[in-house]
Amino acid sequence: MVLIIVSFFTSALTVSVGIGGGVALLALMGYLVPVAAIIPVHGVVQLGSNVGRAAILRNHVAWACLAAFLIGAIPGAWVGGLAVGALAEPVLKAALGAFILLITWMKFPRLAAISLPGFALTGAITTFLTMIFGATGPFNAVVLSKTFPERLRFQATTAAVMSLQHLVKTLAFALAGFAFAPWLPLIATMIVTGLAGTWVGAHILRRTPESRFQLIFKICLTILALDLVRRGVAGMAHG
Repeated sequence: MVLIIVSFFTSALTVSVGIGGGVALLALMGYLVPVAAIIPVHGVVQLGSNVGRAAILRNHVAWACLAAFLIGAIPGAWVGGLAVGALAEPVLKAALGAFILLITWMKFPRLAAISLPGFALTGAITTFLTMIFGATGPFNAVVLSKTFPERLRFQATTAAVMSLQHLVKTLAFALAGFAFAPWLPLIATMIVTGLAGTWVGAHILRRTPESRFQLIFKICLTILALDLVRRGVAGMAHG
């Protein structure tokens, strides 16, 4: 019941603020779901949430970028599937957090006009990473925010990219033998409440001033990045 309620609020957070819902849900699932099931179950729930968000904002999706992302996502998922459990998760968390901090607050002109091959590379890297520890939404969002400063186009394309990434990840886990069937009732209910949260969040998005949106977005990314670094360092210290 807790996860069903949280799915609503995290989906609303993601679409209204721009980031954070998926990571927040993943963090809570770490306390309530067996470790082996966290990433695949989280991926299917996030697939449902992001498909709803992309559908609501579909007129603003950059479809060419989405196609390029898919080209990279497929091999990224394959390699990531092979590497699951083989890499130190604390190191990856700390490195990703540091990267998000750097790219959020420093100016990188080359990212302002990322090319289609750049989206393919992003698809490969982030899909590889999401196979291992689940939440790469902040990474994708940082890259896309530099390319699409207009928030509706940014939100729509981010939702489409994340939908695609979670679909590829889900297929990869299914091919690897993960049993989704016992989790389907919980997944379905969380997707429904997540879609409701997406609808609420979309209305909040359209009523939020542009400058306020950008500030909230950067603050949320910074908090998430600092927490990733903290958990990564703590994990290495106890390792």
